[in-house]
Amino acid sequence: MKVAAVILAAGASTRLGEPKQLVQFDSSTGARNLLERSIHIALEAELSPVIVVLGANHAAVVAGSNLEGAVVVHNDDWRKGMASTLRRGIHALIERADDVEGVVLMTCDQPAVTSAHLLRLINAEHTTASSYAGRQGVPAYFLSKDFANLLALHGDEGARSLLRSAHAEPLQNGEIDIDTPDDLLRARHIFPE
Repeated sequence: MKVAAVILAAGASTRLGEPKQLVQFDSSTGARNLLERSIHIALEAELSPVIVVLGANHAAVVAGSNLEGAVVVHNDDWRKGMASTLRRGIHALIERADDVEGVVLMTCDQPAVTSAHLLRLINAEHTTASSYAGRQGVPAYFLSKDFANLLALHGDEGARSLLRSAHAEPLQNGEIDIDTPDDLLRARHIFPE
């Protein structure tokens, strides 16, 4: 089964005050920053290709990261919201690998995500969300038949609307994402290196 990954990493990180993609975190994986960690986890789960969608701070993120093993695409429309980044990733995936059976959508700022969790998502063999804090979200596995629905999303709408009735795999501490300096301190406390 050939499954790809699309890592959504185009945001400006305005609340954090620095590009979250470059934040140093979890060097135990060999990664220096959050984006490298996400790529490492996707590759460890044998997802291929791994598409990384950048937008804000594109040049700084590329210069400050080891992106080996990933296909990097730029979303010029990142200011239009998460859906534009998601669509750019799916389009890039279709252009490069039209034979995939599905895709795992990820962000780069969820330190609870592991390769084992990604494997549980894709082993379910149907659309599968991660469940945490009473809701369903990413990372999530979508079958290729779902690509049209992903491409129809607009604005700041992520894939959550497509996951309401999906099967779900629990992800302990999955609600922890790094949007603010306080989030980063909390994540470093819960996930010490």
